[in-house]
Amino acid sequence: MNIRTAMDDVQALATGASLADVAKLQAWFSPSFPVGAFNYSHGLEWAVEAGDVRTAASLRAWIEGVLRFGSGRSDAIIVCATWRAVRSRDWSTACEISSLAAALQPTAERRMESVGQGNAFLGAVSAAWPHPVLQHFRESCPGETALPVSVGAAAAAHGLPLEPVLVAFLHAFAANLVSAGVRLVPLGQTDGLKVIAALEAAILEVTDKAVRAGIEDLGSAGILADIASMRHETQYTRLFRS
Repeated sequence: MNIRTAMDDVQALATGASLADVAKLQAWFSPSFPVGAFNYSHGLEWAVEAGDVRTAASLRAWIEGVLRFGSGRSDAIIVCATWRAVRSRDWSTACEISSLAAALQPTAERRMESVGQGNAFLGAVSAAWPHPVLQHFRESCPGETALPVSVGAAAAAHGLPLEPVLVAFLHAFAANLVSAGVRLVPLGQTDGLKVIAALEAAILEVTDKAVRAGIEDLGSAGILADIASMRHETQYTRLFRS
């Protein structure tokens, strides 16, 4: 792949977002955006069943680990790589990234989670915020699209600055897992808010590192989360699809 690393682009990145940009980000990453995120726990349901997550502190530790070392980090890098490819109209590279993102999913349920949300996100944005660049991406890279690829493509098509997009994307990901944890453990709403607040530093750090990374930096050490996803496939009683 001929993909520039973020160090080639860091000076050119706009770190601020206009009010119109903020409005889009709030809509796209709202819990009510129709991607079905509430259906998925990313393996957390098994972690609660197994006793690995029992308290607000252990919920925070679990999600922070996923953000820093697991799919949170990997997805952030993929968002960046897709954003750059679509911004430069490099459709061949964008398609390679899209195929890689779908192939990287470690389990069947995680693939269903990412691709299902990605297809829904791309369809919803295209319907409500149509853009010729986004349409060209969809025509050039048909088929299933993982969520971080859809986010990167939509953000680039609409000219949204990368760093605010990453913060909003990772915050929505973390908040969805916190919501699942509040229901599963169970925890009070205030405990859930405290966990979200405590994860802000991790979200900002992952964002900062992701914009300076390239596709060759992809990798995951979220082994326990991957195992939890595998175990969830055969869990007897389930509230979530992953």
